[in-house]
Amino acid sequence: MTQPNEIAIERMNWMQVEEYLKTDDRCVLPLGSTEQHGYLSLCVDNILPEKLARDAAAPLGVPVFPVLPYGITPYFRGYPGSLTLRVQTYLSIVRDLLDAMYEQGFRRILLVNGHGGNTPAQGFVAEWMADHPGSRVKFHNWWNAPQVWAQVQATDTNASHASWMENFPWTRLDGVTMPDEEKPALDLNRLRLLGPSELRPYLQEGNYGGRFQRPDSDMQAIWDVAVQETRALISDGWFEGGDAK
Repeated sequence: MTQPNEIAIERMNWMQVEEYLKTDDRCVLPLGSTEQHGYLSLCVDNILPEKLARDAAAPLGVPVFPVLPYGITPYFRGYPGSLTLRVQTYLSIVRDLLDAMYEQGFRRILLVNGHGGNTPAQGFVAEWMADHPGSRVKFHNWWNAPQVWAQVQATDTNASHASWMENFPWTRLDGVTMPDEEKPALDLNRLRLLGPSELRPYLQEGNYGGRFQRPDSDMQAIWDVAVQETRALISDGWFEGGDAK
């Protein structure tokens, strides 16, 4: 549902964007991935950063671009529906998108990242900014940002990929029954060494560790913190200078 003041790009035409850029140079680009999340949607990492970006940006009137729906996830190739880009390809796509935004007048850009595998882009943005005077780009891993992660840990310390911490009402699937149990935390050091054919037998349904679900009240509390933390990044801390407004 569209919120008051929300100006998602698909609800704007080019003339409206041009008018917006006369008074503001901020925008938000969510970064996602299409990959296995156990019993949850394959698009968890797309749904969460895009909704978060919209919820955070709506009161500020800052436009949100559609999520980039594919990311770097080679380890999940053994799970049908999980699609991956090569690191070089992914960084080229991010570069092209940032170049286009800069050319059109966007100078303060928040990347809301929903997938840990996309973190090569975090280092890349420093290189990109060095070549684009006056630009400011923030890279925001929303799920492990300080305030969100503190709320997650205060709720349940056993939390990871495809566990309860990604099980929001908007990432669940109709007709799918979630297990009511807790999975022991898996060895992440071992996971990182396994190729696709080895990972699936070890990981099984996809949860890295933790309960498969928690009460909606717990999830809403985490979401509220995430929205406020993300909104603050859009509003403040741009340290404007040069060509930036």
